[in-house]
Amino acid sequence: MAKLKLGPIADDKPVKVTLELPASLHRDLTAYAEILAREAGQAAADPVRLIVPMLERFMATDRGFAKARRGKSDA
Repeated sequence: MAKLKLGPIADDKPVKVTLELPASLHRDLTAYAEILAREAGQAAADPVRLIVPMLERFMATDRGFAKARRGKSDA
């Protein structure tokens, strides 16, 4: 069983954002969505729905970002 950084995706009200992804990144997102669904015992999610939780996880675990953010709020 793979140890993925993301857990099940919350079903929140979406906000529309338009962006272009390289094809290789889209393939990786699709593969990640398939693995995540298999691990969670769910139907495969739309890979686009992974972008927000991945960004949230990235920012939540980025120590430099957290430090800079704390420094900004302390000023």
